[in-house]
This record gives sequence, structure tokens and C-alpha cells, in this order.
Amino acid sequence: MKIVVIGGTGLIGSKTVELLKAKGHEVVAAAPSTGVDTITGAGLAEALDGAAVVVDVSNAPSFEDEAAMRFFQTAGENIAAAERAAGIGHHVALSVVGTDRLQASGYFRAKLAQEKLIAAAGIPYTLLHATQFFEFVRGIAASATEGDVVRLPHAPFQPIAAQDVAAAVAEAALAAPANGIVEISGPEPFYIDELVGRVLAFDKDPRRVVTDPAAPYFGVLLDEGSLMPAAGAHAGSTGFDWWLANVPPPPSGK
Repeated sequence: MKIVVIGGTGLIGSKTVELLKAKGHEVVAAAPSTGVDTITGAGLAEALDGAAVVVDVSNAPSFEDEAAMRFFQTAGENIAAAERAAGIGHHVALSVVGTDRLQASGYFRAKLAQEKLIAAAGIPYTLLHATQFFEFVRGIAASATEGDVVRLPHAPFQPIAAQDVAAAVAEAALAAPANGIVEISGPEPFYIDELVGRVLAFDKDPRRVVTDPAAPYFGVLLDEGSLMPAAGAHAGSTGFDWWLANVPPPPSGK
């Protein structure tokens, strides 16, 4: 079966491509670097020709409100039009647990707009809502840094390894469309401030975490349920302790 993975050269996309190829499928990694641009539409029809499933794990290049909305709406409309023309039977998209609860953020408003566009496109679909990636914890620290202090709320979340996200995406691509939302998370919950502190200590990073209930998470004030999956969410198998000890951090500056 031919499967097109939009964002197929990124963190989740590249892992998803590998998993699907290992199962014997013809997989196209669609990205600007491979000649497919969902904003201009260049290369999109050619990539989708003969495909049965489209997986979209692409992300906006900017978290700025208007830029994110422009990206998800433009790309979403172009992808849906190309899918209808190609007769695609299943669209799988990766989104975020709690998107509907984080609407104070322009980025999450854009993600919700993307989800609504997918649901209204008339193509069978599956929306995968993932919790934050383990690989994103250092980025959370960077976003909350003021000088040598990282200011974060004591809010629960249940992050997941990128490899487990890719496995869930690949599984969804090969399953029947859910025509709704499927949630995936890591195997255990943590508090954001505490987990970021553990990573900084592991990295021997001199920054210190200060717990502040008024500290925003990418512009949003969190409560106990903002980032947590619902009961019954599919849990990944990779534990955080194993991940921290075995998955090297990205090169400095990346």
C-alpha cells in the first residue's frame, strides 16, 4: 500500500516512515526538502497519486498566532483538495491532547482549526492526540527561562517518547479510520516543574526551576487537567528514566 507521510523528514515523520517501510509499504516522505510543499501545493498531487493513506505530522514553522493559523488553514485546505482529487481513503493527523482546553494560545486555536477542517473535509480520518514528547521537555525549559531561572507551574502531564508516537501513528495509518479522536500518552504522569528540573540536573544545566502557579505554559495558564489525557488513552511503553539515560540530547543550539 502506498502511504504519504507529510512532514516525513521531521522527528515523528522520519520514524513513522521507517516503521511503515519495515512493514513492506511504499512510503513517500513528503516535505519541502523532497519537493512537496503543502503551502504552495507544489508536488502535492504527484506525491498523492496512487496513495491510499495520507499521514500529516507536519507542524507550523512558527508558533506566532497568525503565522500558525495561516499555515494550518492553508496547508489543510491544499491537502484536503489534493486528497479528494486522488481518492484518498484515510487521512491521519497528529495533534495535541488538550487542544480544546488550551484555546488562550493562538497556536492551539490554529490546531483546533486544523482539526475542524479535517473533520469537515469529507475524507475518512483519524485524529491522534498525543501528550507532550519527552524530546520536548528541554524546549519547555527554554520557553520558560528568565536569566538563570526556569519558571513553571506545578501542573501534571504525561509525556511520551517520540518513538512511541511514531508507532501509534503508523498503527493508525494501517487501521480503519476512527472518524474521531484517539489519545496517546506516556506510561506515567509527572509534574512539569519537577520533570524539567530532573532533566536540567541530568544535563548539569546551571539553571534552576522555580515553581510558580501563575507561570504560563506557552501563554496558557494550566490547571490539573489541562494537559492530561482522558482515562483509557493508549499508553506508550517507553519509560522516562530509560529515555533520559539512553536517548542523547540534540546537539547544542538545535
